[in-house]
Amino acid sequence: MMKRYLLTTLNLFLFFSIAGAQRIRLDTEAGTIELELYASKAPITVANFLRYVDDKRYDGATFYRVVRPDNQANNPIKIDVIQGGLRNDSLRELPPISQETTQRSGLKHLDGTLSMARGKPGSGSSEFFICINDQPELDFGGKRNPDGQGFAAFGRVVKGMNVVRKIQKGQTAPSANAATSQMLKNPVMIRTARRIR
Repeated sequence: MMKRYLLTTLNLFLFFSIAGAQRIRLDTEAGTIELELYASKAPITVANFLRYVDDKRYDGATFYRVVRPDNQANNPIKIDVIQGGLRNDSLRELPPISQETTQRSGLKHLDGTLSMARGKPGSGSSEFFICINDQPELDFGGKRNPDGQGFAAFGRVVKGMNVVRKIQKGQTAPSANAATSQMLKNPVMIRTARRIR
């Protein structure tokens, strides 16, 4: 009985060591950000993100958009995030993936959550964002997006939230157009994105 218990415990340990959360290091011009991805909860989104990392498609990408209370006057539902990715680089962008809602994954948009940016549901591809503070309006049923589907959370920052907050404070161009007023004057380059576990 004890032998079977020890074998079961060892097998579980090995399983969770292999299937444990994947870690990614983003080396940016503003500092290092380490991410933990939740493949067991959002397998499609994590596999997509890892493909970009493994193909080195994020090398040279940027954090280019910051959303703060001072630059979203036209939207009554306020959020705090930084957004990065390939922006308009169609040569490096992969086809869009189906959306794994927070209702499906059980994840929430909390402080440091990593999530997939999108237009309509099922249009997410290379763009991602990181939450600053809890952002429940980005979850399924939230009001930030009129369709109520929210966004696909798939990981979190485990080191470097100070870098995320520093990026969010970057200077943006004053504009009546919300999209323009959220663009960084000096986008922050992601030098490399690599698996570290």
